[in-house]
Amino acid sequence: MQRLIPTLRRDHVEEGLISVINTLQICAKEISFRLHQGELAGVLGSTLDENIQGETQKKLDVLANQLLKDILLENSHIRAVASEEEEGIVDGHTTGDYLVAFDPLDGSSNIDINSMVGTIFSVLPAPKDDRQGVDLFLQPGTNQLMAGYVLYGPSTMLVFTTGNGVRVFTLDQKVGEFLLTDEDLEIPADTCEFAINMSNYRHWQPQMRAYIDDLLAGDTGPRCKNFNMRWIAAMVADVHRVLCRGGLFTYPWDCRMPNKPYKLRLMYEGNPMAWLVEQAGGVAHTGEQRILDIEPTDIHQRIGVILGSANEVNTCLEYLQGSQSATTDV
Repeated sequence: MQRLIPTLRRDHVEEGLISVINTLQICAKEISFRLHQGELAGVLGSTLDENIQGETQKKLDVLANQLLKDILLENSHIRAVASEEEEGIVDGHTTGDYLVAFDPLDGSSNIDINSMVGTIFSVLPAPKDDRQGVDLFLQPGTNQLMAGYVLYGPSTMLVFTTGNGVRVFTLDQKVGEFLLTDEDLEIPADTCEFAINMSNYRHWQPQMRAYIDDLLAGDTGPRCKNFNMRWIAAMVADVHRVLCRGGLFTYPWDCRMPNKPYKLRLMYEGNPMAWLVEQAGGVAHTGEQRILDIEPTDIHQRIGVILGSANEVNTCLEYLQGSQSATTDV
């Protein structure tokens, strides 16, 4: 099986970017080791602190965030990093050509029940103009040079794209190396699976409720086929399933918080996952526009997310745009 660095060189990825992904895989191995030690390492449970998002931090959130910052900022190719757990950016090397944005441990509420979590990352070019601070990162997802995630499950997997399809590497624990296990993931255009947090049903807009109602109606409803719902409560795991066998994942608009009607973050979750999905032949949308076309205004900007199998995402968008009739009064 092919190892990580030779595969990148075969794909003609520039050496600076290879250095960045090599640093990321070093971080992944360290986080994977800590996670698999679990209670033995004393890293489970919550801290008494909240992150910038107002969420209670898990001990491993803090640990993973610190590991990523420390190791990435040693790399001279990295100009700065931005983390979902940090209020602002952290400067690296002024001559660096790359910016790295990351969610250090997506799905961290799953840690204490020994379920799947992951690290999501996005690599952007460092602007050559006089931009400083957070302005460095305010680039649309179309500017990404590399995006991906590490899934810490029964095996540890590194999944990423540099714009030439989606590669999957699995960590061989015997040799401590990521080996290529899937060279070109492709999402089927049609699907019978969807992933959504149904506990929020009453808070969605009527069109989204109508869409879900018709999925749940199965072969007795207007869609004339049965759908299965899958929900792991970690975007990284739910999107991994979509990449592997198709499906639709959505975290839509929610009326409870008028000033923050969305949960997922553009820079740390939306953009990297959208690029992966598009590279695998799927569609990634907010319900109003293509995710990768958004011009960000803040490094912690939140968006709606609908992504996955192209035909099913487009059907969902038809409901949201009112071209499909609701089957229930909402």
